[in-house]
Amino acid sequence: MRVFVTGATGFIGSAVVPELLKAGHQVLGLTRSDAGAKALAAAGAEVHRGSLEDLESLRRGAADSDGVIHLAFIHDYSKFKENCEIDKRAIEALGSVLAGSDRPLIVASGTGGLSAPGQVATEEHVVPAKSPFPRVSEQTALSLKGVSASIMRLPQVHDTVKQGLVTYAIAVAREKGVSAYVGDGANRWPAAHVSDVSLLYRLALEKHEAGAKYHAVAEEGVPLREIAEIIGRGLRVPVKSIRQEDAPAHFGWLGMFAGVDLPASSAITREKLGWNPTGPKLIADLTRMNYFPT
Repeated sequence: MRVFVTGATGFIGSAVVPELLKAGHQVLGLTRSDAGAKALAAAGAEVHRGSLEDLESLRRGAADSDGVIHLAFIHDYSKFKENCEIDKRAIEALGSVLAGSDRPLIVASGTGGLSAPGQVATEEHVVPAKSPFPRVSEQTALSLKGVSASIMRLPQVHDTVKQGLVTYAIAVAREKGVSAYVGDGANRWPAAHVSDVSLLYRLALEKHEAGAKYHAVAEEGVPLREIAEIIGRGLRVPVKSIRQEDAPAHFGWLGMFAGVDLPASSAITREKLGWNPTGPKLIADLTRMNYFPT
């Protein structure tokens, strides 16, 4: 297949592109920069210049493909609402080209906020009408008429350089001089290694099912206290518990996630796609990472 990948030079996209190429697919990668264009060309992908805000470039990329993997998102949480609206318009633009065909559109979403407290989120859960984490990519994609869309819900995707929300927790610990967790730190975040996630994207593309919701979850939930302890050890800073009411002041925007229990299962995904994650675990990557790069 010829696959148009948005976010092709991002953290996950940089793993998805070679995974697709290795399997014999062609890749048309979206990038807005010269550096991104060089990286894509070096990987063996075709370069498509544009951005999430350039809707015509998105339409051209989708029109020139057999399927689309939409990974791009502007990760500036100080403008989260505005960036969700940009993402919504981008997905609608991609869908306008794919409508009426069986060409797949795979859209990235998240596992957070799907289930009630004390429950493990599964693929069968739908995004609540009043989601505590209101990214609208999933709702937008599944509402597109005549579009063969599916959803990839992502946990904390990691290697020894980046780890999803944990990356921001490390930055806060470095700034504050303390690695904190909320309460007893028993709340959990799901995780998966980036190599396992890239494989799952390929499987979801090749075995595409319209309307499917997949969970890229290798570990159902890693306790935040354990994460904080590893960060504290790596940065050589104290580890301490803080109260829930103090989380916003300490963590900033990350405070809305810091004390929340977000476990998620991937049992349905594994059965449907034959996915068997084998990559390193989150704690192993956090233990091996370089906390003081030169």
